[in-house]
Amino acid sequence: MYWAAGFASSRPCVVELGRNHSLPIGLCGSEQQQSLYGYIIAFPLQDYGGIMSVLGSDSWWKKTLYITGGALLAAAAYLLHELLAIKEQELDSKDAIILHQFSRPKNGVPSLSPFCLKIETYLRMADLPYQNYFDGRLSPQGKMPWIEYNHEQVSGSEFIVDFLEEKLGVNLNKNLTPQEIAVSRAVTKMVEEHLYTIAYCQWVDNLEETQKLLAMSGPLSDTLKWMLSHLNGGMVRREMYGHGIGRFSKEEVYTLMEKDMRTLATLLDKKYFMGSKMSTLDATVFGHLAQAMWTLPGTRPEQLIKGELINLAMFCERMRRRFWPEWFVEVEDFYYDGDSESSSGGTPTGLLDFGLFSRTDTLDDSDGSSHSAGRTHTHSPDSD
Repeated sequence: MYWAAGFASSRPCVVELGRNHSLPIGLCGSEQQQSLYGYIIAFPLQDYGGIMSVLGSDSWWKKTLYITGGALLAAAAYLLHELLAIKEQELDSKDAIILHQFSRPKNGVPSLSPFCLKIETYLRMADLPYQNYFDGRLSPQGKMPWIEYNHEQVSGSEFIVDFLEEKLGVNLNKNLTPQEIAVSRAVTKMVEEHLYTIAYCQWVDNLEETQKLLAMSGPLSDTLKWMLSHLNGGMVRREMYGHGIGRFSKEEVYTLMEKDMRTLATLLDKKYFMGSKMSTLDATVFGHLAQAMWTLPGTRPEQLIKGELINLAMFCERMRRRFWPEWFVEVEDFYYDGDSESSSGGTPTGLLDFGLFSRTDTLDDSDGSSHSAGRTHTHSPDSD
């Protein structure tokens, strides 16, 4: 078996196809060492009919094949890097929360990742100023999203919340009893470990539609969309297979998804999941249900949330209006009428990219209460 390999070096990172690794590289004609982050991309050259054996005797042909294959892979890696690393800037996380996450999709939804949407919504609920960094670079643990604060890196949505509670003294669960906190954790685990089947609908069963939501431009945008969506789809398949859910049939996966959504609809008998006051659980559930609500037109999850389980749709709309005032949706996008084309009829206004976000009074849950003078409000009225 013969192998060809290619890579690209660009600061601050190269395409993240897996966990980060650092490799010192010496540039031609320079003693300066640079670091390459990511995996070196390699592919096998099959020995069709003994061709490689014949070419192996000719070092010139062999070198040409290696160089050509490596150059093509380097070009592909560079293009993907230019796509994912939206912008390069010097980051200073001293007394500032830097949120690393995937770039915005083009349909107006803040993120196609339920965990990225969860953490960004949590930061807004807790009124914590933060700065987005859409570099596409995974954490050292291979996770997304992840944050930097005072030069400390934290990944994993649960650990991020724990870290911010400890460092900044915020606590969205301060009004919950110990029993309610236990229930909240149990529901959180159901959503993150089981309702994650929505990712199956996004990146496996509905891959072509999800591919269209990727925000890319340029002459090779279609090719890059195809490459990125299929890479992500393959990772979702492997993760779900390792989890165990991916070993079931498509119908069985959808059955499990529907049971989870019906459970959430039954639990939601008040304004928020744990009652009249917001909690961290609301950010978690919103991050997942928003994918069914606004990124999966014509699918079974959308039919459920905009039809029979309408209280979940009202919850999503309540959260969107309160914490995402710049995220607009069409009226037709709030319900499902059985026609996938009409249900996704209008083109939603694109989401404005506010690099820094801070708001006030997010912990005051009373709709008609008066507020302190001098505070400004940019969110829509909290009503259904």
